[in-house]
Amino acid sequence: MRPKLEDVAKRANVSKTTVSRVLNNRGYLSQETITRVYQAMKELNYQPNIVARQLYQKKTQLIGLLFPTIANPFFGELSAELEKRLYNEGFKVLIGNSMNDPKKEADYLNQLLSKQVDGLIVGTHNQGIKEYNYEHLPVVAIDRNMNQDIPVIESDNYAGGVLATTYLIEQGAKKIIHTNGPITLDSPTKRRRLAYEDTMRQHGLTPITVTLDFNIPYHEKKQILTQIFYDHPDLEAIFASNDIDAALIMQIALELGKKLPADLLLVGYDGTKVIQNILPNLTTIVQPIEAIAQTAVDVLKARLNDRPTESEYVLPVSLKKGTT
Repeated sequence: MRPKLEDVAKRANVSKTTVSRVLNNRGYLSQETITRVYQAMKELNYQPNIVARQLYQKKTQLIGLLFPTIANPFFGELSAELEKRLYNEGFKVLIGNSMNDPKKEADYLNQLLSKQVDGLIVGTHNQGIKEYNYEHLPVVAIDRNMNQDIPVIESDNYAGGVLATTYLIEQGAKKIIHTNGPITLDSPTKRRRLAYEDTMRQHGLTPITVTLDFNIPYHEKKQILTQIFYDHPDLEAIFASNDIDAALIMQIALELGKKLPADLLLVGYDGTKVIQNILPNLTTIVQPIEAIAQTAVDVLKARLNDRPTESEYVLPVSLKKGTT
């Protein structure tokens, strides 16, 4: 049975009015009382919808950005663009690296629910976090499906998959392998895989997708990608679902004595400035990071002001032709 306000008051040994004042940040309250009430809420797993509804009455001008890690060039550049735009709108930014830890992500979300931040922009990969089930939360997702109420900002993953696969086929490749994240991940990024598989079949070719878990260490990922070359000696091309994997594949290919593009064709995905500077020859699908950031900020502002938003915002991608 879902706990009620009365249960929190009883556990904290205070009145219902005091609990309400803590939740709404009204009147003078000692830190001891506030701590006892929040501790009782935590012990009872109590999270009233009123917290989300009344966020708009108490602004902190602080927005949380929650991504797996900003060490990844895509999330790093996206965070920088978001911070710049949010600052121009009068917000400060709290950046959290979830490191694929659902408990850490839930902690950040609870900061939102307890009004320590006004809103969140989230691009993590964790699933099943119950706090996201509340309606009308000032949360915007990037490349992640959380619930039917939270809007998702994304690049056109399907179009990107078609662009990459079609380009490789046009270069004469028939044995093309695609690397992607876990099939169970509920994210629009899975459309890259679907587009690859559809395009391969449309050309009478057999799709082969190799899935990689986000949590595996670098050496294990390298082993899996290296094994592709041994399992498929007739491999002609790889469509990597991100540029980091594409860079690792380039390294492995060179270690195995293969030359790009003579022995292997390769297309990545993301097209960050960092990777384009380090690997200017990499052919990749470019995500519009600046447009993604601006759309996310605009949509979050709409949520904060209780204006209606769409469930999905899909932004166009482009193919950057290199020599790989």
